[in-house]
Amino acid sequence: MISNEFIVLAIIATSIATYVSRLMGAITSKKVSVNSKIFYWFNCVAYSTLAALLGRIIIFPAGVLSASELAIRLIVFTASIFLFIISKKNLVLPTIFSGLLLAILNNF
Repeated sequence: MISNEFIVLAIIATSIATYVSRLMGAITSKKVSVNSKIFYWFNCVAYSTLAALLGRIIIFPAGVLSASELAIRLIVFTASIFLFIISKKNLVLPTIFSGLLLAILNNF
């Protein structure tokens, strides 16, 4: 019973933290210029967080992806980035391609 109460409190606390930060962002967004240094900084933080998550998924995967070898994951990642660049930053093609290539290389 105590664990259920803890889970509910955790959900409430994380929801409050999420929605308060979104509310503050909505309130202050009109005052921040797209060309300002603070906007550029937030953009850099967002991209660095995404890069860290991708790196973690590739190097230390969890679940089904951990069954594939690191070399295969790096080949798929490199090929998908290359396809993304040559397809003029199309997101659909590399996404489908990466899933198919990973399945093919894992079963080869």
